[in-house]
Amino acid sequence: MNTIIDLKTATTRALNSQLQSEAAAPAGSRWQITNVRGHHSVAVGIDRPLSVEIDGNTGYFCAGMNHGAEITVKGSAGQGVAETMSAGKVHVTGDASMAAGASGRGGLLVIDGNAAARCGISMKGIDIVVKGDVGHLSAFMAQTGRLVVLGDAGEALGDSIYEARLYVRGSVASLGADCIEKPLGDEHKAELAELLAAAGVTDVPVEAFRRYGSARKLYHFNIDNAGAY
Repeated sequence: MNTIIDLKTATTRALNSQLQSEAAAPAGSRWQITNVRGHHSVAVGIDRPLSVEIDGNTGYFCAGMNHGAEITVKGSAGQGVAETMSAGKVHVTGDASMAAGASGRGGLLVIDGNAAARCGISMKGIDIVVKGDVGHLSAFMAQTGRLVVLGDAGEALGDSIYEARLYVRGSVASLGADCIEKPLGDEHKAELAELLAAAGVTDVPVEAFRRYGSARKLYHFNIDNAGAY
């Protein structure tokens, strides 16, 4: 049985207080949030395996700091969805604005539509699957984790990347500093197939993707590479 919270009458602060309380929201409980109307910071800071369904479009930082919940946004999400997530799953059925999954440390973010600029910026272990396109500077300073894009990628993909792995099915407008195309080996095909399956994608062959990662020339300052900084 779902607990239904109507944000037409309840406040976002009260909602988050309930979701963050083990007494009010024990592990395994199911929640439905209605009349969201673009509210910011919906369902943030959850540290248990809850199931949360958000009916409608959300504002900034929805599902931020998620640590174990399965959160579904039945609509589009504003800036910073799933920011600093460390565990669990966030599923956006529409589009996502800029900085989706920013600084994420773990868990899985799935975006059925497009993601705007800086998707996966400074990612630190999160996995992100975008079924549409991503905007410019996606995976900027991405340290570790994996970004899968079934559509196209904008300019400066992977700029100043560290050890994150990027998989793109469509075209890439340009690669950022120190980001290069790399071979797609058996290991990468296996992890890509696993990520696609986790995101519910079963009809796209892994061979359709190209892999990108770090050339490892910007880890330490070198005067010979000064023009690339």
